[in-house]
Amino acid sequence: MTKNLRPEVHAVFIHTKSLKRSARWYSELLDLPFSEENVESPVYNLPLEGGVFLTIDDHKFDPHYKFERITNPVFNFCAKDLEGSFQNVKDKGFHITKEIERHGDFGWFQIQDPDQHEVMICGEIVAHS
Repeated sequence: MTKNLRPEVHAVFIHTKSLKRSARWYSELLDLPFSEENVESPVYNLPLEGGVFLTIDDHKFDPHYKFERITNPVFNFCAKDLEGSFQNVKDKGFHITKEIERHGDFGWFQIQDPDQHEVMICGEIVAHS
């Protein structure tokens, strides 16, 4: 029997009230190039490593859609150096909602996007000398 459904993720959807604002925010967070002229409702796709897309969706054409913020992270971004990434988002002025939680050489922290969705960043705790 042939598998019709592949065991891989194609895209993660982030629902937003403002497509341009969120597209800019996620692009800045991930150090991806951003051009407002390329943002066209209803969706904006950010290509991530590994073939997965981050799809930001404003539901402009869905009259029945009701926005609800994500209060618990449903995905995470990876950091090679968690403490360095934490300092980077702090320096850029991102809203940190949970400080680094450490478990051995691994940890995570959380930030909020412009729609107040909780976003988790996980990664290695790198020893700096």
